[in-house]
Amino acid sequence: MTRKVLFLVLAAAFLLGTTAYAHHSIGATYDAKKDVKIEGKLVQFLFRNPHSFVHVEAADEAGKVQRWAVEWGGAGALGGQGVTRNSLKVGDVVIITGNPSRTPGEHRLKMNTLKRTSDGFGWGTRAGEVVD
Repeated sequence: MTRKVLFLVLAAAFLLGTTAYAHHSIGATYDAKKDVKIEGKLVQFLFRNPHSFVHVEAADEAGKVQRWAVEWGGAGALGGQGVTRNSLKVGDVVIITGNPSRTPGEHRLKMNTLKRTSDGFGWGTRAGEVVD
């Protein structure tokens, strides 16, 4: 009898168990009360889910060139807003505003706006997000 109950409990746990999906908190990672503006050269564009990333070489507050990791929306959301994997190219000069990381010394932002200086391609400030 105990063996039967144990088997039923294990079977129920296996069949009814769900996968827990983790996601980091934007508020815990980035300081929404601060805004940082960087201008520099795009060195990598990762168009993917769950978040895309833009990597830019730009000066920090002290004027030293750093590689900034800028977290953006997922490929699905960005695609619906007109951004494609070909929208940005390595070497593009961009101006980005975003919320800085809460970790001191980390050159990481949450994207708020992006503007490519060569042609005015831009993203940000809600509604449809892409501004040409």
